[in-house]
Amino acid sequence: MNNSNLLNPFFFPEHKDIPELYRIAAIEQKSYLVNGVMKTWQGAMQEVFSPIYIHHDGKLEPKRLGSYPLLNRTASLEVLKSAQEAYHSGKGKWPTMSVKSRIACIMQFVKLMKEQRTHVVHLLMWEIGKSLKDSEKEFDRTVEYIIDTVAALKDLDRDSSRLKKEQGIYAQIRRGPLGVVLCMGPYNYPLNETFCTLIPALIMGNTVILKPAKIGILLLSPLLEAFQKSFPPGVINVIYGHGRDTVGTIMETGKVDVFAFIGSSKTANILKKLHPKPNRLRSVLGLEAKNPAIVLPDADISLAVEECILGSLSFNGQRCTAIKIIFVQEQIKEQFIQLYLERLEKLKFGMPWEQDVMLTPLPEHDKPAYLSELINDAMQHGAQVLNKNGGLTQNSFVYPAVLYPVNDKMRIYNEEQFGPIVPILSFKNINEPIDYMVSSNFGQQVSIFGTNAENMAHLIDPLVNQVCRVNINSQCQRGPDVYPFNGRKDSAEGTLSVSDALRVFSIRTMVAGKENEGNKKLLTEILEGRKSNFLSTDFIL
Repeated sequence: MNNSNLLNPFFFPEHKDIPELYRIAAIEQKSYLVNGVMKTWQGAMQEVFSPIYIHHDGKLEPKRLGSYPLLNRTASLEVLKSAQEAYHSGKGKWPTMSVKSRIACIMQFVKLMKEQRTHVVHLLMWEIGKSLKDSEKEFDRTVEYIIDTVAALKDLDRDSSRLKKEQGIYAQIRRGPLGVVLCMGPYNYPLNETFCTLIPALIMGNTVILKPAKIGILLLSPLLEAFQKSFPPGVINVIYGHGRDTVGTIMETGKVDVFAFIGSSKTANILKKLHPKPNRLRSVLGLEAKNPAIVLPDADISLAVEECILGSLSFNGQRCTAIKIIFVQEQIKEQFIQLYLERLEKLKFGMPWEQDVMLTPLPEHDKPAYLSELINDAMQHGAQVLNKNGGLTQNSFVYPAVLYPVNDKMRIYNEEQFGPIVPILSFKNINEPIDYMVSSNFGQQVSIFGTNAENMAHLIDPLVNQVCRVNINSQCQRGPDVYPFNGRKDSAEGTLSVSDALRVFSIRTMVAGKENEGNKKLLTEILEGRKSNFLSTDFIL
């Protein structure tokens, strides 16, 4: 399955073939942000290479993109101290700041962030192989998410901007910060999904230690100065390096209050176990998924194929919300598979800057070998690769492989492939895909395709108790961001949407006092004199 000779040997470009607009200079990221200072690192550095290879002097070599610091334990503890001091046990400038003032800092950051759009988009293409269109979409969606978060916080604050009186007790109830947040995002959406935890954590008054994803690190470089200029010292700190020296060191102290992580459950479990006080640690986790599609005999086949193509192969299938296994009713399997293969043949593959490209190089160095293992294992247990060139590899590029028939003896049946392998199996009884979901370790989403209202309704009722989103005649996806994004079983912990994230990174807290003349006078003086940021009836417009 590794015969690269069947692919064009010049699939990857020569330097002269790269449009000048998208050429990129190496970034030697020698500094890290701590306590509001861009501190220069004097130690070891990690080189960064693109998944895009370049023909050079008769050789094919990955494009070098630059380097970043490999911080040690001492530097990591310095970063932790910075976040702790900025929070100052809840007494710091940031956690006690008014909501209006925190919003102003966030909006200043958005303004500076927008100025770096082109640079960040180009780094997304070069670092993780994401297409230009999808890279632009990720940046713009992230900006939109921040603005929506600000709007949601304003609504939340308006609802809290009054005193209540129950059973002779006055009270004002608001949401307060939790403390120091360790924030780690995924490589497939290193900007958007990282900021979907980072921004709500910040805006609710927490201080943050940001550890960039394992791939897609340099794209944050253009934003470091924006962080520095927009927030008080120590509110946002950025670390780089091996996990055992950085996040491991920080977690072992027990001084992290919230662990925000999007990635594998294996890594999340290891890091959580390092914390010596697990009952004090709040976790916000987005983990694996094995989202199935179920195609019923009355489905609109053309629509189902189009949505399954997008769901299984957008960004090479490297999305937690991707459709990762397809169940097709026995009666229509041949028609569905034939149309799927025809649609797959029309997908454009190439470099991220090419127009309408959908299939691009994979950023994980070891992913092609892993995908080959899954394909070979499936073939040994009776599956066939149905499409021409399916699974063929050239360096970091793997052409999609459609596997059929898939069964429960194959690794691909249960493992989240996170790449361009499309396992298909047929079913006679609808209980077969339902039983698959019941026994699965994951419970994020499902897509069901059909036109019979009674059949669809009969499916919806049990499936909403297996996953957290049932998509009707459409691919699995995260957005719109105002909708809840979560999962059952090993797929998630906590709910992320624009409004839910504000609650996840905060806690309800209140000021209360008995109704008597002394308290009335005191509360009135505080409110009318605007002496407190928490105890306030100011209304944010």
